[in-house]
Amino acid sequence: MTSAADVPGPVELPTAGPELDTLLGALDRNRRTFAWKVFGLPTEEMRRTLGPSTVTLAGLAKHVALIEDYYFSLGLGEVMPQPWRDVDFDADPDWEWHTAAGDSAEELQELWEAAVSRSRAAASAFLVGGSADAPVSWTQWDEPPNLRRMLVDMVEEYARHTGHADLIRESIDGLVGEGLPPEEQAS
Repeated sequence: MTSAADVPGPVELPTAGPELDTLLGALDRNRRTFAWKVFGLPTEEMRRTLGPSTVTLAGLAKHVALIEDYYFSLGLGEVMPQPWRDVDFDADPDWEWHTAAGDSAEELQELWEAAVSRSRAAASAFLVGGSADAPVSWTQWDEPPNLRRMLVDMVEEYARHTGHADLIRESIDGLVGEGLPPEEQAS
């Protein structure tokens, strides 16, 4: 039987599955909901804010793409891909947030989709030789985290930012809901 860890594509959230399949499925469910809330709008709408906040759907998309690569590329021992590799985040820690205004909706969706694809592939490759208990290659913390911790952190990241996206998107076109988009609920 093939485990979710063996498959580089999206993972379904099992009803009563093993821990790793449940974590990967929860992350993919959060990714799907985030994409449903953020993408499918014209570039101008991706740049809208809500109230006094400066958060935009464009900024959220670019930020989450960065976090995907930070955790799964850098965290699993790969080199950070472009556009992040040459950015001095110490000098400009909010770079992704404010540069997103110069990106089109299509560019942001492609950036995010590519980051998610790299993350899935990196997690699958890591799991071939290890388990969710295996420490990753990060050295920023006192003790390297394991893959389980990274997956939980990513679920938390998506949950927080999907909430932001939900409010912004509802203010733009009234789109509301959670979980799978309606067109995917029947399949």
